[in-house]
Order: sequence, then C-alpha cells, then structure tokens
Amino acid sequence: MSLFNVTPIMKIRLRRFKKNNVGYASFCIFLVILFLSLSANFIANDRPILMSYNGQMYSPVFSQYSEREFGGVFETEANYRDPVVQQLIQQQGWMVWPMIRFADQTPNLELTVSAPAPPSKQNWLGTDDQGRDVVARILYGLRISILFGFGLTILGSMIGILVGAIQGYYGGWIDLMGQRLFEVWGGMPQLFITMILVSFFSPSIYWLFVIMLLFGWMSLVSIVRVEFLRARQLDYVRAARALGLSNFKMMIRHILPNALSSSLSQLPFILTANITALSTLDFLGYGLPPGSASLGELIIQAKNNLDATWLAFAAFFTLATLLSVLVFIGEAARNAFDPKQS
Repeated sequence: MSLFNVTPIMKIRLRRFKKNNVGYASFCIFLVILFLSLSANFIANDRPILMSYNGQMYSPVFSQYSEREFGGVFETEANYRDPVVQQLIQQQGWMVWPMIRFADQTPNLELTVSAPAPPSKQNWLGTDDQGRDVVARILYGLRISILFGFGLTILGSMIGILVGAIQGYYGGWIDLMGQRLFEVWGGMPQLFITMILVSFFSPSIYWLFVIMLLFGWMSLVSIVRVEFLRARQLDYVRAARALGLSNFKMMIRHILPNALSSSLSQLPFILTANITALSTLDFLGYGLPPGSASLGELIIQAKNNLDATWLAFAAFFTLATLLSVLVFIGEAARNAFDPKQS
C-alpha cells in the first residue's frame, strides 16, 4: 500500500488545478524560485564547491579549512579569493567554483567605480552600497523569506486549525468565549504591537518568528470553525457518536479531512501575507538582524540609493514576481477546491 493515498475527489481537484494554465505555470515558476534559493550556496559563494589538494578532496561549502592545510602560514580559515591561496591550491590540485563567486556578505574588492556599482560581468545586477553582489543577496534573501514564511504558515495554520476545530466541535460557551477572545486579539494593531515587542529583544530571527506567530495563527480559525459547526450536525458524525467513538477520533478521522479542503486553498495567500509582513518589518528596521540578506533590506538599498536604478528594478521585480506567482497559485487552488465547481 502506498504511503500517501490520494482520494478520487483529490485527484479531481488536482486535475482542475492543472487545467488552470496561469496557476499551474505559476506553481512551476515558484518551484524554480524555491530550488534556486535553496541552492544559493552552490550558485553564489565565495568558497569553491569542490576542490582537490594533494590528492585529497575538500568541500569548502560545507566545512571550514585553515590556510595552513593548503601550505599557507595562517591558522585562520582560508580565503579562497586570495590569489596566494589560489596559487597554493592550484599547484597541487584544482577547484570548482560556483557560477557567482560572491556570497551574500562578500564585498567585491576589485570594483573600479564607487559602490553601488552598476551591472557588469562580475556582478550581473550590480552591487549595493557596500559592494555586495545583488544577485547573491537576492538568492539568499529569497531563501530566508520563503523558509521563514513556510515555517510561520505551517505552524500558524496548525494552531489555527486546532483552535477552530475545538471551537466548532464543542460549541456552546467554549465557542462563545473563544470568539470573544479572537475578536479582541484580532482587533489589535498587529504591525505596531509586533514592532514594539521586537524592539524589546536583541535582533534575532527566532524572536521575530515567535512574535509574528502570536498573530499568525488567526487566519484559518474562522474557516475551520464554520466547517466543524456544520459537520458536527451531519448524520455520520451523530452515528459515530452513538457508537461510542471518542471526540478526538471523530474530530481527526471524520471531520478534519473535510474541513482541510477549504483550508488548504488559503495557504498560498497566508504565505504571501507572511512574506510581505517580513519584508515590511525589514524595511522598517524591525525585522532580521542588521546585514542579513532579505528582500526588505534590498528595498532599503533602493530607497537610499535612488541614483542606482538597478537596485530599484531588482527589488521591484523580485518581490513582484514572488508575490504574483503565490497569488496566482492561491487563486488556482481556491478554484480547484471550490465544491461548487463542476
């Protein structure tokens, strides 16, 4: 038996999703963006991907090696961009470099013009005001934004589904109290409260994740609550209750699978909102630690260097492409999971 059993209804929804040309093409584009961002270390790095020295293989992308291991004089990590180190290695071996020889924090020390430098053969989209390669910053920034958004979306959705399921299944005073607390919590100015809470702690991606999770769980509560309120009155649920099936098993086995169909179609929109929120906080200075590669920091570079038009174009097209494909995926998923569609 296969690990994942796809129901006939799910197969119909997947076929309906594939028939949406814009949504399916956007999904393929997003997979390419995700693959490139996850492979950022192998595409843009100031270390070789693979190298050989004195008959032994090394992978500087994964491990750190001192310069003395390659015949140098320093105990510190080897600077592979140093011509002396390159000569020492090439005398008794070889190196395989990534396509872009700059990491997200690597400045181009060979610039012949002042930073930010315009696009060139070395820096395809130019550099920022610190001489760092824009393409490398985009790749690493996309990875942070997408993974951060994925984590926040998945964990927040799990909490929201749990809260909505409890409210909808039990109803009564539990639902009443939960709705009042939900209304009060949801009515707070989330952006300002997040900025205030973030300012209390030293810049950290973990603190930022926890603080944004305080409000990120509310997106699916109402949807799941309505589905559970409707499903708990259906005949098959009443029959299972009469047979003595526990509340937990009824919620997990019988009601939750039906409620998830409407929730899954909202995940691309939630991911879009989380990435936008992270970029906004970065732009306002309350996001990731200073110097981190992020989409919000790219917008700051464009704002601070209005004469460097390549920075503005890079920031705009990166965010516009990422958010647009996610919205198109969400629209296609919503149509595919719509029970009214034939």
